[in-house]
Amino acid sequence: MSQMQLSKKTEGIFHLVNKYIYRKDLVKLSSLYDNAKWGETHRFAQHYQKHFSPLRLKKLNILEIGVGGYDNPKAGGESLRMWKQYFPKSMIYGIDYVDKKHFEEDRIKIFQGDQSDEYFLKKVVSEIGDIHIVIDDGSSINEHRIKTFNTLFPALKEGGIYAEENIHISYWPSLGSKWSELAEKSAFLANCVNVGGSLDLNVSNTIMAMYKRLADGLNYQEFLNPGYCPSYFDKNIVSIHFYHNQVIVYKGNNNEGSNIIENNTIRPYILEELGVESLEDLGLEFPKSSQ
Repeated sequence: MSQMQLSKKTEGIFHLVNKYIYRKDLVKLSSLYDNAKWGETHRFAQHYQKHFSPLRLKKLNILEIGVGGYDNPKAGGESLRMWKQYFPKSMIYGIDYVDKKHFEEDRIKIFQGDQSDEYFLKKVVSEIGDIHIVIDDGSSINEHRIKTFNTLFPALKEGGIYAEENIHISYWPSLGSKWSELAEKSAFLANCVNVGGSLDLNVSNTIMAMYKRLADGLNYQEFLNPGYCPSYFDKNIVSIHFYHNQVIVYKGNNNEGSNIIENNTIRPYILEELGVESLEDLGLEFPKSSQ
């Protein structure tokens, strides 16, 4: 065995030992798998450590969208292996548009399909069964991510966590036909050119816009809007955590009432304190839409 081969073997053993030593520390563990994704640029691991550490030793079904490596069927897979190491009793599932079954192994299973295809996602859910954590690091197209959330969040178990990475695409508008032609030659360029974000922070069709609305929904019982009909997400999201380029959502029963509002109208004793007999006496103009 040459000196170079011996050095590589020693380095490989050292790498494996470190993965075992740091198996409880997601920040250090992540740097051993894919530093390009988990290094200083993204800073995701520190937040996942905070939210996932209480669940580390539980038996979970974890689904990550986006295996990595773009259109190369033998590139990527680092995140799946990292989650397998961090969650020693859990089953790790992946979804990718490209066939990435090359990375399947014990406790890792990969589905090939389009994350914007509701039928495909529901088929995945039916095969997995209970899903406890979803991590979306897939398509860079806002519309795809929104469709995925609308399909998979309802499939989460009570107490489940939905994590969204790379929120920056909310702020990137799609480019013109000149760049679209270039994007046909590269999956990476396609991810940059066709995202469907906007320079306008007040638009309604981006990932971030969706999460801003969902944040309002946490307080739906405080809405002064008679006849308001709470959405599924109003009633089943209990917290949303915003970080740079990342959002983490907890599923639960959002039924905590209000001291002042009941059924989206002011409680009678408050009206009495205001010196009026009905809500109409306040002269307010309520939203025409219930949503």
